Amino acid sequence: MEKIEHTTISTNGINMHVASIGSGYRAIAPDLRGYGDSDAPPSLESYTILHIVGDLVGLLNSLGVDRVFLVGHDWGAIVAWWLCMIRPDRVNALVNTSVAFNPRNPFVKPVDAFRALFGDDYYICRFQEPGEIEEDFAQMDTKKLINRFFTSRNPRPPCIPKTLGFRGLPDPPPLPAWLTEEDVSFYADKFNQKGFTGGLNYYRALNLSWEVTAPWAGLQIKVPVKFIVGDLDITYNIPGTKEYIHEGGLKKHVPFLQEVVVMEGVGHFLQQEKPDEVTDHIYGFFKKFSTL
Repeated sequence: MEKIEHTTISTNGINMHVASIGSGYRAIAPDLRGYGDSDAPPSLESYTILHIVGDLVGLLNSLGVDRVFLVGHDWGAIVAWWLCMIRPDRVNALVNTSVAFNPRNPFVKPVDAFRALFGDDYYICRFQEPGEIEEDFAQMDTKKLINRFFTSRNPRPPCIPKTLGFRGLPDPPPLPAWLTEEDVSFYADKFNQKGFTGGLNYYRALNLSWEVTAPWAGLQIKVPVKFIVGDLDITYNIPGTKEYIHEGGLKKHVPFLQEVVVMEGVGHFLQQEKPDEVTDHIYGFFKKFSTL
């Protein structure tokens, strides 16, 4: 079996860790800025969507890769949507998971919209104050915190009152079969080394990203797309999301959307819960465009 290669690439003013494997089919998995072994600039202003897309374009340039078949999940899905919008010339096709594309609302900033919909205790709103959640997380065992994120099966919007905090939530259930102690320890070790601020800054830069992406307002994403989501994913259960995905809203903004897959009984981390099925979906879709 081929071994995963680990390299560090200089791109867009940061050093980015990249794991890759394969030659005929080459898979490239970067740690986005703020995560893993990539640099984590301390300022939230360094985490707009334009910074992250710029990192990836610089990565492709450094690797000498002209076009890619792209896969995204969670924040990676948001980044993937924007890479396809801003630089469709670099993407052959996209399989995106968990987070559907949400067009820029010209009248309401995203954090303000979440606050109006779910209140101040909604997790994205709670993440906004620099240092506050980091202090909450510091009072917890990192492995237990990671367990809680991965094992949640509640599709309702996660709201965490300040008086309770993440440390006041019930202990997580035993690990499911698809998540090992080794996995959790690896994630926990990386966050213990790097801290959580880089990852939290993605949320803190949401409104700033809204401001700087005004030039792309109303632009469609014009690459071939397959979208996959679990029916227990909190993102799929936000009010209005199912109707938006299945009744033409997503297709309006992503006109080359070819397939939507809803995986039954699957939560947010679908690529870990059902790795073989997700891999088959990815390979089957990209195979259609293999001549590219």
